[in-house]
Amino acid sequence: MPRLKVSQVRSTTGCKQNQRDTLRSLGLKRIGDVAVKEDRPEIRGMIATVTHLITVEEVD
Repeated sequence: MPRLKVSQVRSTTGCKQNQRDTLRSLGLKRIGDVAVKEDRPEIRGMIATVTHLITVEEVD
């Protein structure tokens, strides 16, 4: 199964609480944090919620 490398590139200051919670559940706490997750519909939904705060790359 493909994997996704998710990196936080922007701050959560001024964001809604659900966006902060989504970043936390993705495993991101601060700018520069990186998490590798499996490419599943649940993860894609979380990524869609916070696209303006993160970058996503596919990793094998």
